[in-house]
Amino acid sequence: MSNKKRNTILFAILAVGLLLMFFASISLGSVNIPFKDVYTSLTGGQVSKSTWEYIIINYRLPKAITAVLVGTGLSISGLLMQTLFRNPLAGPYVLGLSSGASLGVAFVILGAGFLPYFLKVIALSSYGIVLASTLGSTLVLLLVLLVSQRLRDTMAILIVGLMFGSFTTAIVSVLTYFSTAEQLQKFTFWSLGNLGNLSWKSIIVLAVSVIFGLVLSAGSIKPLNALLLGENYAKSMGLNLRKARLIIIFATSILAGSITAFAGPIAFIGLAVPHIAKLTFQTSNHTILFWSTLLFGAIIVLFCDIVSQMPGFDVTLPINAITSIIGAPVVIWLLVRKNNFK
Repeated sequence: MSNKKRNTILFAILAVGLLLMFFASISLGSVNIPFKDVYTSLTGGQVSKSTWEYIIINYRLPKAITAVLVGTGLSISGLLMQTLFRNPLAGPYVLGLSSGASLGVAFVILGAGFLPYFLKVIALSSYGIVLASTLGSTLVLLLVLLVSQRLRDTMAILIVGLMFGSFTTAIVSVLTYFSTAEQLQKFTFWSLGNLGNLSWKSIIVLAVSVIFGLVLSAGSIKPLNALLLGENYAKSMGLNLRKARLIIIFATSILAGSITAFAGPIAFIGLAVPHIAKLTFQTSNHTILFWSTLLFGAIIVLFCDIVSQMPGFDVTLPINAITSIIGAPVVIWLLVRKNNFK
């Protein structure tokens, strides 16, 4: 079988898998809704029970769409970072964006006690936390972009990003030391990640941000392929390295920053999904990797969301824990399987 035919079959399987996972995410939960009623509801028909219709439109559908946006955005930003830094351990938060977002949220949640009552109410609202997270990640982004203009070495930018992350994490640690148990609990819940509780307005803002980041990423496919052979080779091909580097960093920042702001810091996806795509399609061509990583990311987060909902139970587990518990063994198995077949 030719590689082209094999890739076509794999993409078809992923597309069908994404559709099935999307419907399963809406169907399964503490209240199981038949696939037929889910399809009827999404196509504008009459559902068997009015309560099912309310659950689908107001809870399950927004959560499933958020899962797709989170999965695609984090996985693609992870692919960008691993190629730019030529480091398989690089992820979407390697530039310190997650730490910056955590710092913004920490200032709001852990420092809200020093604010007047009316400001405290606004700051601790969902919009206040999103705004604080956005401002924190944006501040780190601006600092990284400023420093990257002065550095020629890509690895130096990676180190700078890690240092920013360590610095902001240290400040968060100081804030937690002086916080109450209630404040610490709320901050911990945010750090565990959450795909639910987003209004349709918030989802639209998140979708616009993620789509914009994905468009920038898709436009960087050729520079990414050139960077695989090294920066010197990319320059010899006429690539404007500084411009390409800034676009890639900016795209990653938009994707990771917006997702962290709305869904919290979600681990594993950006680090591991690009490896799953590479091992499955056995290629380093970003024309294929971009779409395969995007599909894998959406499918895996939807699957993790289904597991976290604990179908048949009233308990909902933190998505951040589920992504790592399920994902890490999968990557280890794929790596072992690949080496056994060599």
